[in-house]
Amino acid sequence: MRSLYDIYPDFDIDVAAEQAALERASLIALMHPLYWYSVPGLLKHWFDEVLVGGWAHGEQGHALDGKHCLWITTAGDVESYTPEGRHHHGFQDFVPVVEQTARYCRMKWLPPFVVHGAHEISDEDLRRKARELRERLAAHA
Repeated sequence: MRSLYDIYPDFDIDVAAEQAALERASLIALMHPLYWYSVPGLLKHWFDEVLVGGWAHGEQGHALDGKHCLWITTAGDVESYTPEGRHHHGFQDFVPVVEQTARYCRMKWLPPFVVHGAHEISDEDLRRKARELRERLAAHA
């Protein structure tokens, strides 16, 4: 597990270290809150710096071929992700950007793991979601 904000608070990413970590992994889990309908700034910067052509994609870029990618995210309550809700779209409408990033790098996209309303659900529901996530991750160990 690599916490980008702990490792790179200055956004100065060690590309070689990140690529080496990805090469060792069979499952790449991207875990973050949904932030302005996408990924947080540091993760977007990480995409730009680490997932470069010739390494992660393109004719010579095969480092991530066949690795599984699991998107783990938190988002607002389910009701706000409806055509009538605050965001005017279902959550599924916000998936393609992250999904296509993985697919462009020839990773195998897994169904996302989403925790809606994490800021307001009960401790028991949060523990249940944590157990579900551990089970999904253990299936790839």
